[in-house]
Amino acid sequence: MKISAARLSLKASALAFAALLPLAAHAHRLWLLPSATVLSGNDPWVTVDAAVSNDLFYFDHFPLKLDGLAVTAPDGTAAKPENESTGRYRSVFDVHLTQDGTYRIAIDNRAVFASYTLNGEKKRWRGNVDALAQALPANAQDVDVTETDVRVESFITRGKPSTATLKPSGHGLELAPLTHPNDLVAGTDAGFRLLIDGKPASNVKVSVVPGGSRYRDQPGDTTLTTDADGKFNVKWPNPGMYYLEAEVRDDHTSIKQAKNRRAAYAATLEVLPQ
Repeated sequence: MKISAARLSLKASALAFAALLPLAAHAHRLWLLPSATVLSGNDPWVTVDAAVSNDLFYFDHFPLKLDGLAVTAPDGTAAKPENESTGRYRSVFDVHLTQDGTYRIAIDNRAVFASYTLNGEKKRWRGNVDALAQALPANAQDVDVTETDVRVESFITRGKPSTATLKPSGHGLELAPLTHPNDLVAGTDAGFRLLIDGKPASNVKVSVVPGGSRYRDQPGDTTLTTDADGKFNVKWPNPGMYYLEAEVRDDHTSIKQAKNRRAAYAATLEVLPQ
């Protein structure tokens, strides 16, 4: 059955709407899935799937829009994703690994959500920060604005792992790996630090979920809590792809109209066998 352009546009808009929400606020998860995270050879490529789904790493809901996609090469320069395409259930792109070291692949979406009353009727709006002033009617009442910051990422290494791309930006909720994210082995511990605006994110719950949840009766997720320095450790029970997510809600907004902020983070990590 054909899907009309108007219907596809509507679904894409709905996805953009969902992507602005914190990850833990709804059942669907936003994720990037590389075809491999550790490679060698003279001319390696990686294909990355991007989707929003109920079951991890299974295409059953919407494609993840590639707005805000950034690929950072090991030397800190921007690498260009190639062959970008968006289908019914997933987006996809290729990354040509032309340098040795670790690449960072991230989709970073910053937006605002506003609710208000207009002529006695409750209204809602989501969109770009720059469009907020024009989006709110002059006679709007009971205006409530929330800033949203959603970061979804993964890491890929060609040859020997490097650390330049692991440095935090100092904005939003971020992962500062203490163990290299491409050096994760089943049966061992890995250390991480969670940061909010470059500072330790203490007492934050972190969910770690193995992929393949479609084929299990139980999700198999583990919930950890960061310490006073934002640190937490994960012991990987089995090899495979894992999904890590966390969320922070506070009033540290970067736009004056917003009273609250919701910052969310998610990463796909590959754990290799011993």
